[in-house]
Amino acid sequence: MADTLVDDVAGLLRETADRVVLPLFRHLDDADVTEKAPGELVTVADRRSEEMISAGLRRLRPGSVVVGEEAVADDPGLLRHLSSSGEVWLVDPIDGTANFAAGKSPFALMVSLLTEGRPRAAWILDPIAGTLATARDGAGAYLDGALVRLPADAPPVGELRGAAMTKFLPASSQRTVVAGGARIGELLPGQHCAGREYLDVLTGRQQFVLFWRTLPWDHGPGTLLVRAAGGVARRLDGTDYHPADTEPGLLVAASDKVWTEVHNTLLAP
Repeated sequence: MADTLVDDVAGLLRETADRVVLPLFRHLDDADVTEKAPGELVTVADRRSEEMISAGLRRLRPGSVVVGEEAVADDPGLLRHLSSSGEVWLVDPIDGTANFAAGKSPFALMVSLLTEGRPRAAWILDPIAGTLATARDGAGAYLDGALVRLPADAPPVGELRGAAMTKFLPASSQRTVVAGGARIGELLPGQHCAGREYLDVLTGRQQFVLFWRTLPWDHGPGTLLVRAAGGVARRLDGTDYHPADTEPGLLVAASDKVWTEVHNTLLAP
């Protein structure tokens, strides 16, 4: 992997945010926001952002394949590439579309690169906060250019802070999480933007986040970033997460100890 790739993709995301996404923030017309599926919004900014990012990635890596959220909505068969050989890009052109469409933050632009089916590099840009996280497999995670290393220890359960996306959980799991949440220091409802949740784990603002839905563009970038910083991203059965997996349920934590504490507190029957 060329040393300039991290900077090149970061520049592409910043340019896309400046030229496409931010000019449309709080300037969308009713016709600019539609439903691609019941309850799933897409805006003209999502589509234009994905077009610009995808074209830029293909220029950087001729012959690579782009699997973007909006392209998959039109052609679900693109998901087959996540387990294929060669270079495959995962793109979420605007993560947190519902927030963006409502004129609220946070939202993020996210990209990850897989080679031979393995996550190799990741980028998350929060354009409102101006925060950029980058990572390469084996080379660490960086937040605004500074190396991030998450602590290996864990505070007591009563001092943990994190988010749980309970909306899509099965009813029985919802009850278990809500009951266990009373023992967590602060259990947050989530920000409707997976990218921001991952950034908050990297900054130490929270120590964990629990997801049920595991769409690959939502979690491919963030899971690599957290792992590169020393954290963990595992399915609820304890197996490591991979973007090609289809099973729901994902617990991300700043350390193995935090993962175990949160799993035992929120998910143990």
